[in-house]
Amino acid sequence: MKKYAIEKSEGEWKKQLSEEQYRVLREKGTEAPHSGKYNLHFEDGEYRCAACHTKLFESDAKFESGCGWPSFDQAIEGKVEYVQDKSFGMIRTEILCATCGSHLGHVFDDGPTETGQRFCVNSASIEFDK
Repeated sequence: MKKYAIEKSEGEWKKQLSEEQYRVLREKGTEAPHSGKYNLHFEDGEYRCAACHTKLFESDAKFESGCGWPSFDQAIEGKVEYVQDKSFGMIRTEILCATCGSHLGHVFDDGPTETGQRFCVNSASIEFDK
């Protein structure tokens, strides 16, 4: 099993995170589309991992994709880990916080910008700092 810079027991994560955050970040859950507080949020600032506060995305990488989840065209280099996900009969690329291993969402190669990427992120997995 991979070691991360920040590791806690599941009990410690449960005490720190809300039920929804725990379900998404630690159990690889997904929030309902169009329900997350950051889906249509476009202020200047930075998005951090809700579990360990590592800076993951800059606000200038965020765009409206219409998919129902916050979307970014790139992550901050070295801050996101990429893992093949074969759940639900699909092959996708899961994105995890590289510092604590928490589930953020998935990345797809259908983004509309020059990066060609769409990081589809659960609002429950991130927090915003102006």
